[in-house]
Amino acid sequence: MPGHAPGNLLIAAGTGLALIGVAISFGGGKPFGFLGKLPGDIRIENEHSTVYIPIASCLLVSAVLSLALMLISRIR
Repeated sequence: MPGHAPGNLLIAAGTGLALIGVAISFGGGKPFGFLGKLPGDIRIENEHSTVYIPIASCLLVSAVLSLALMLISRIR
């Protein structure tokens, strides 16, 4: 069954993208609106520039993806 691995990966990626698309369409364009506004995200604004450093948001996304990949690897 090794020949089926690329096909399965493409199916999983397509399904994931479709789910993200559905979440965006039903979420009014911002389904994950809390990202970027978490305590720990740094935003510095002045009259000429804006610096945005999403530390807490990156940590949250990393933890969720790590957990999801760990669960997927245990299922296989």
